[in-house]
Amino acid sequence: MVIVDPIYEGLASGWKHLDGALYQGSDKPQTLEADVVIIGTGAGGGVAADILTQAGLSVIMVEKGPLRSSRDFDMEERTAYPNLYQQAAAMKTADKAIGIFQGRAVGGSTTVNWTTSIRTPADTLAYWQSEFAVKGLSADELEPWFEQMESRLNISQWAFEPNRNNGMLRRGCEQLGWDYTVIKRNVLGCWNTGYCGMGCPVNAKQSMLVTTIPAALSAGASLLSRFEATQIEHHADKVFGIWVQARDQNLAPRPEKLMLKARHYILAGGAIHTPVLMMRSGLTDPMQLLGKRTFLHPTVLSGAVFDEAINGHSGAPQSIYSDQFVWRDGAAGELGYKLEVPPIHPVLIASKTLGFGKSHAELMANFNQLQVVIALVRDGFHPESQGGSVSLDGKGFKLDYPLTAPFWRAARAAFASMAELQFAAGARRVLPISEGVGYLNSWQEAKAAIADMSLAPLKTVVASAHVMGGCPMGEDKTKAMVDSFGQSHYLENLSVMDGSVFPTSLGANPQLSIYGMVAKNATALAGRLAPQSKPPETAPETDPVADAVPETAA
Repeated sequence: MVIVDPIYEGLASGWKHLDGALYQGSDKPQTLEADVVIIGTGAGGGVAADILTQAGLSVIMVEKGPLRSSRDFDMEERTAYPNLYQQAAAMKTADKAIGIFQGRAVGGSTTVNWTTSIRTPADTLAYWQSEFAVKGLSADELEPWFEQMESRLNISQWAFEPNRNNGMLRRGCEQLGWDYTVIKRNVLGCWNTGYCGMGCPVNAKQSMLVTTIPAALSAGASLLSRFEATQIEHHADKVFGIWVQARDQNLAPRPEKLMLKARHYILAGGAIHTPVLMMRSGLTDPMQLLGKRTFLHPTVLSGAVFDEAINGHSGAPQSIYSDQFVWRDGAAGELGYKLEVPPIHPVLIASKTLGFGKSHAELMANFNQLQVVIALVRDGFHPESQGGSVSLDGKGFKLDYPLTAPFWRAARAAFASMAELQFAAGARRVLPISEGVGYLNSWQEAKAAIADMSLAPLKTVVASAHVMGGCPMGEDKTKAMVDSFGQSHYLENLSVMDGSVFPTSLGANPQLSIYGMVAKNATALAGRLAPQSKPPETAPETDPVADAVPETAA
């Protein structure tokens, strides 16, 4: 059957798109103007662009990564990781102890995530209100915005039988009497292939790439892909422009630059790149909050070998989760952890397990019988869980994330919970993914071994697909860079609309939290800007976006 590609169709219809790798600038940098400039096209930038353009505002979207579409998504890890992920899916913390997955293409991480859509837990929202003076974001106040975005992005409970990887999580919970939930997914016409992390080849995943961004472009917005925002120009309490620099096919810097001017500016580059841009630009930060309290939901893994085929590469990657242990000791108590499963693809699993030679070959030989559970640790609530810190260095930035004693206590408890669950589900052997621990043959053996196992950075595999914090929101300026609407406390025409505003981690996968909060905040911003919206008084002699020949997504 023919797969409709909205990106190619839109470009052919005359969308305003400029690819930095193909841009031919002049000796003098040109200026583009709009009502709103948005840096980043992920969950925050995409939703904001859609809402603001529908309100009649002119919008320019900027993305450092390339514009790809379903024609480019070949379900191959070897092409998806270098083309769609930050640092080819090999980004790590400064000490290399935590691997980080983040998207880097138009649509951001929504283009490559696993579709899990969970509302912000009420416990998290209550903690933000009491500890960080966040207002207007209670569960009741956010409910209509979650409902709006769930409708907009076709988010609903997965109605089909889970694949065996998720099914074993459910079976283990049922055997043990633990809590579990069927996940809501942002899909429409899903083929249930299991390759969501490599870009959806049939456009069933309702990412920003196929929903809000096409809607914004069809309403007249402009898109700059392979352009990086490098400097925010500001004075006193206003931003008066953002410099963006073209990137080549390999995302290396090119000399060509553009100046973007707007009535209002939105930073939505994510919870590393938004704080980095703000720090690099020398924005006001009297309490030194930028980049601090960056959270990852640091995640540990447990493998299990079953007699039956699991085939964890096939089928919806995440359709069951368990919150049995997330809030067991209260929000500020011992770190809780959420149990989920990841998709099982060869490069992903081979790079996130330990051993080499014979032991690694044995693990991969059992690939189709392998089942994996992950425990996402809820960081940022316990007084000894302050997260990490993003800072500038000579090469760009680094993220330091010390793994403290509360994390290791949670990790040990999580390894035990995962092993107990996997044996309850019928596993023949369980393998905690930490150096020095071999296959365990029973729950009793595992219980004793995990109690005594040595856990340490680099010895224990820790990963993250959720980056949050670094530019916190709230009404208390001693604790927050932006208010509860994402509006800067220091610059009247600057907002932040991405996961960097979270004062802690969530205890849930973040995409729906960003969708709902940004829908609320962007709607409020549109209400402020739209009544007085008007074209720029002076337009540049040439408009590189309008004049550019529509490019393909290649």
